[in-house]
Amino acid sequence: MFELRPLPFDPAKNGAISEETCKFHYGKHHQTYVNNLNNLTKDTKFEALGLYEIMSSSDGAIFNNAAQIYNHDFYWDCIACKSQISDDLKTALEASFKDFKAEFLASAATLFGSGWTWLVYDPKLKTLSIKNTQNAQNPVSAGLVPLLVVDVWEHAYYIDEKNARVAYLEKFYENINWKFVSEAYEWAKKEGLSSVKFYIDELHSN
Repeated sequence: MFELRPLPFDPAKNGAISEETCKFHYGKHHQTYVNNLNNLTKDTKFEALGLYEIMSSSDGAIFNNAAQIYNHDFYWDCIACKSQISDDLKTALEASFKDFKAEFLASAATLFGSGWTWLVYDPKLKTLSIKNTQNAQNPVSAGLVPLLVVDVWEHAYYIDEKNARVAYLEKFYENINWKFVSEAYEWAKKEGLSSVKFYIDELHSN
């Protein structure tokens, strides 16, 4: 049985989102994905698999709930605390984008409907790029390693910012846990997609 991972921050003191948003986004939405996945996989071939394996080998409702668990896990770590970017990642972003902040926020602001905006590393091409995914989809399915993500489902920001997605995105960007993102980049360069599995297995054992 999978369990809801602990939040990596105090909901009352987070700079990106309010305690009230955490109450619903984490305590209701994220918990529901965990409950759904446990119910959907019971007495199936997926019951004995880890979250990474389920996410990599399923579709439909099982994939959606497994992926949403991972997507949210990763999102919480990206806003766990405001921290500094590594010199290595800063150099890579400057080499890969004319203006990473502007491009990342524009991509997230214009994503139609519900979904996620990611900074990803391609272990084959050894390049960085920005990707949008709809609903529960994530870049792992395309062989890409997530480094940073922002949730642009309305439930991520409606309590705090109503329909002002751009205001939410600005607050998100000012409170990124760049230490976590920088470490994800280092692991991605060393281990490729295996770093995703390692991250998931650290949070969830089944």
